[in-house]
Amino acid sequence: MIKKRQTVSKRKVLDFFKKHDHAISHELIEQGLSGSMDRVTIYRILKSFEEDGLIHKIVDENSKSHYALCQECNSQHVHNHMHFQCTNCEKVECLDYDLEVPMPNGYQLKNMQLIASGLCKDCVS
Repeated sequence: MIKKRQTVSKRKVLDFFKKHDHAISHELIEQGLSGSMDRVTIYRILKSFEEDGLIHKIVDENSKSHYALCQECNSQHVHNHMHFQCTNCEKVECLDYDLEVPMPNGYQLKNMQLIASGLCKDCVS
């Protein structure tokens, strides 16, 4: 749920996220909203959503950011799952595969990002 003031712009961006079952880039959001808001407004909304725990950011192998709706975050908002980027269509997806990495004594893991790449199920066929 949006914690801060809900604006029309925030609602449009959230509705756009709900139409996608994979992570989406800033550029895709901008194109999908057909110029109804500028690049900076979208960036601020994404930052706000990330701070509020609505979305999480995935940085791909080319350092491009993608954003995915959080589905079942706990109160600590931890994303220790794998992401997959298709080398053909470039779609980035969250995989329902939790990772556990043993940490040395004295270290506490908060978040981890792992991106695997290859062909997605749509591009394999």
